[in-house]
Amino acid sequence: MRVYDRFELPPEQAALHRRAVRLEWWTIGFFVVAITLLALTLGQSQAMKAAWIEDMLGLVPPLAFLVAARFRNRRPNPRFPYGYHRSVSIAFLAGSVALLGLGGYVVYDSAVRLLARERPPIGLIEVFGHRFWLGWLMIVVLFATMVPAILLGRIKQRIARQLHDKVLHADAEMNRADWLTAGAAILGVLGIGAGLWWADAVAALIIGGDIVRDGIRTLRSAVANLMDSRPRVVDGSRPHPLPDELLTAVRDHDWIADAWLRLREEGHVFVGELLVVPVPGTDRLVERLEDLGAWVRDLDWRIHDLVVAPVTRIEGPADDHDRQDADRRRPRPRTEGRSSARESTDVRTG
Repeated sequence: MRVYDRFELPPEQAALHRRAVRLEWWTIGFFVVAITLLALTLGQSQAMKAAWIEDMLGLVPPLAFLVAARFRNRRPNPRFPYGYHRSVSIAFLAGSVALLGLGGYVVYDSAVRLLARERPPIGLIEVFGHRFWLGWLMIVVLFATMVPAILLGRIKQRIARQLHDKVLHADAEMNRADWLTAGAAILGVLGIGAGLWWADAVAALIIGGDIVRDGIRTLRSAVANLMDSRPRVVDGSRPHPLPDELLTAVRDHDWIADAWLRLREEGHVFVGELLVVPVPGTDRLVERLEDLGAWVRDLDWRIHDLVVAPVTRIEGPADDHDRQDADRRRPRPRTEGRSSARESTDVRTG
């Protein structure tokens, strides 16, 4: 059998990935235009400055995604025998750090200006012989940057869930932060126009606090991925259901008395080890193990590299004892051979 092969996304997911690449190029173009427009209308508004900085840092996640897209499918080699799938995880970490750094800067800068009681002036501007308040132009530019950010973020969230792509999801969170920033900046500019000198800094503080919250959450998830934590769904809200579903399916084979599975995330895909306790007297064991490995990979496209090994006994970690006992007591169909094998080997499930 092959020791390793190059991973390719299934046709449906490959088409989604190509769409995601196009979206990221559109995102970069959008941010370049937004950064230019905000720079031309920046004035002395702290909220406008926060929106401008946010847009500049918003370039990091799409650039990280595009770089990772070029590396993730490279073949394994003697230096990197596991391949380059973790380039996606590194890109996820880069996007998370960008989010946290952005939020931290905005909070610090806004708090300093608020404590200093700075009153940002917004003067008049003349365009084609007509003079009007610069704040109206600021609001128009901010609103123009909100709509594309909302649309891009929603599309990316949907594709990220289908691709199990946490980099794309972090980028969608950045787009969400972008339009929230623009909305809060509009309120800050209107507050200045109404004579509320503190409205601008408070709006920037709210923006920064929300971005810091998102940055901490995504950074925690990125570090956990690099520490080989149990796979979680793309937004990190709960454990991914695939490992449990896969283990249940493996245990339903009539020649397997017990099994234990350990998976970790490497970018889009899951890799790990599957230990099985064969029923005594199982024939053609090597062929069965090879077939089982191929069968598991065919169950879900995310299962990429899985080592299947036979053992005589499985002992789970001590802190999993209660869960293991509950699993043994849970009734499920099994053959006579599997039942007798459990009694004879005194297997502890994992």
